[in-house]
Amino acid sequence: MAAIDLNKNVAIVTGASSGIGAATCRTLASAGATVVLAARSEDRLANLAAEIEEAHGVETLVVPTDVRDKNAVESLIDETVSSFGSIDILVNNAGLARGSEVETMNTEAYEQMQETNIDGLFYATRAAIPELRAANGHLIFVGSFAGKYPRSYNAVYAASKWWTRGFAKSVAAQVGDEGVGVSVINPGAVRTEFESTDGKPFKEIFEAGEASEPEEVAEAITFAASREGSSLSEIDINNRSKFADDF
Repeated sequence: MAAIDLNKNVAIVTGASSGIGAATCRTLASAGATVVLAARSEDRLANLAAEIEEAHGVETLVVPTDVRDKNAVESLIDETVSSFGSIDILVNNAGLARGSEVETMNTEAYEQMQETNIDGLFYATRAAIPELRAANGHLIFVGSFAGKYPRSYNAVYAASKWWTRGFAKSVAAQVGDEGVGVSVINPGAVRTEFESTDGKPFKEIFEAGEASEPEEVAEAITFAASREGSSLSEIDINNRSKFADDF
């Protein structure tokens, strides 16, 4: 397969400061894309942006953004267009997990997850659609294995990822004939700072080879974003023993 060329494409990545988001920024940049890094941790974003510019010679833009804040998300889109003139790719990656039994989950934890995983995704998608339509661009949604298979230990997180998939497919039905590509990437366990239900990061729980690496997910995102005139509806990424372990 030929190397992916995203030269002159402008890509926004939410949740860009670590894990899948940071890996996606690096992979998009390696394909030549201009990368807009959005997350709450400005220092981490600035360091990552400097690393990417030095390694790949592309332009970057750091926009500290809390996706739960509608105004901040709209400013992210406006600042990107003001700086680069267009948006070709939006990667809706920002997400939050809280493992808890429903009957013991406190309201604050529930609301934080809903606001991040659902509201933030909606705000970013809504604000970006006009720009993506104009550019024949691509919407990428980071879903989850939990969004396809019921989970006993993280019901609200799983439900938010089922919502993500349903929302993405409905958006595709609305804008697909207007030239906007829509893809959903569903990782299983990934060795990142993302925390399991007991609060331990996945990168500490899993040894290399026991779960997917963030770079594998980033490569799938970049491949989906590079399709011209077509959409890869869903890509599932799991370690090879996933189904043997779970079923």
